Amino acid sequence: MPKAQRGEVWQIDLGLAGKVRPAVVVNVAFSDSERALYALVSHTTSVRGTRFEVALDVPGLQPCAFDVQQMVTLPDAKLLRRRAVLRPDQLRQIENALALWLGLRQ
Repeated sequence: MPKAQRGEVWQIDLGLAGKVRPAVVVNVAFSDSERALYALVSHTTSVRGTRFEVALDVPGLQPCAFDVQQMVTLPDAKLLRRRAVLRPDQLRQIENALALWLGLRQ
């Protein structure tokens, strides 16, 4: 399986307790000697209107939001197929919300 790249939206499998849903890759590239784990921000239809949700118009996805509070790390086997690629400005919006949630920015 090819490595997923930062800014790509993949269909992911969250396992028995979760759903199969789209999520955007937010981690930087890793080398072969590092763990093959991906940091992903889930796309959700359960929008609450919080400052940690980023509503984006992405072709092929329902008009909902990426919720940085639903960030997960998964091995590559849980990434099922690539769905889309975010534009740099769209990825930046997710990065800004993620930085706010993690307290990296005020």
